[in-house]
Amino acid sequence: MEKAIVSLSGGIDSGTLLYWALKRYDVVALTFDYGSKHGKREQAAAKELAGRAGVEHIIIKLPFVNDLFKSDLLQSGGEIPEGHYEDLSMKSTVVPFRNGIMLSIAAGYAESIGAATVLYAAHAGDHAIYPDCRPEFLKSMAEAARIGTYLNVRIEDPFVDLHKKDIVLLGHELRVPFEITYSCYKGGTLHCGKCGTCVERREAFNLAGIPDPTKYAV
Repeated sequence: MEKAIVSLSGGIDSGTLLYWALKRYDVVALTFDYGSKHGKREQAAAKELAGRAGVEHIIIKLPFVNDLFKSDLLQSGGEIPEGHYEDLSMKSTVVPFRNGIMLSIAAGYAESIGAATVLYAAHAGDHAIYPDCRPEFLKSMAEAARIGTYLNVRIEDPFVDLHKKDIVLLGHELRVPFEITYSCYKGGTLHCGKCGTCVERREAFNLAGIPDPTKYAV
């Protein structure tokens, strides 16, 4: 079976992507520790997801992001805004070119281990806020990785046209253990229930008609 890298944050989208990829590839999961407020919770969720799936899991530390970049999502940034995921205030949580950096590293690692594919879980709900989740960006990154590697590494985004509701439906079908995934930008023991990712998470389960196993503080 062909080897592939899955970028695994520990949330619903990447968790579903992991289980989707298991049916198609010999998977290695990469998680990035870049100093986000919810990083420890995300990484723990990613580790458990990878463990249950029986795949190799690697955490790559990127301390320079927290040290040098400006974003409220980072430990060095301000307060996490509350409200809907598409509200203008959520732009303060954008980490400049985060996905460009991570996908570049993933492409380099993929070539190093003989994997021709990197899988990334960007989806349609991300497009409004995050420039590095938009189809035109991902298409350009894929072309750069293809040209810039001997293996012609492919960066693929199979969920790019799906909404969060659709991913929840797919994950439910694939028996993804949603109860161990983590999304909350505030990084508490419980999902806060008020930040953009919590609002989006709850809304997705509701629209999908799937019981939400998440425990929210509010």
